[in-house]
Amino acid sequence: MSHSKIPDGYRAIPRHDGIFKEEIHDTYQLKSKLAEPTVCSQCQAVYHQGRWQWLTAPANAHQGTCPACHRIRDDYPAGYLILQGAFYLEHREEIMRLVRNHEKHQRTEHPLKRIIKIEESIDSTLVTTTDIHLVRGMGDAIHHAYQGDLEFHYNPEENRLRVYWKR
Repeated sequence: MSHSKIPDGYRAIPRHDGIFKEEIHDTYQLKSKLAEPTVCSQCQAVYHQGRWQWLTAPANAHQGTCPACHRIRDDYPAGYLILQGAFYLEHREEIMRLVRNHEKHQRTEHPLKRIIKIEESIDSTLVTTTDIHLVRGMGDAIHHAYQGDLEFHYNPEENRLRVYWKR
């Protein structure tokens, strides 16, 4: 005889349908608010009103390192953009100009969205970024401008996005 107050058939079973979001463990995301204002000692972005901004730091600002500079220092990208194909090789300069312009536009408003590194090889280019949304936007911008095949591979355990474009 069971002494449980939960009738049979009504026991809680683990859900794996995505309704409840798992917590993403991102080492580079702030766990608590920083003292305000805090200035990044490397890029001079200022943590003010709960977010990183491009402001002039007051003289009494605390010193710290923003998550983007931390990722760059550790060479630990959140986003990867892989560009390949005969069309890409023929138009590499203009496509890379689009990638850089997209990053420049995003970085103007969002100091944490930056390119970490651009590695070119004979038949492809790898662009690594500090932010998954930046790399997604780059892929979308290239696809919008040049069509081609665009694929996204997101790894929730690592909070990383790999974007592949080929034409």
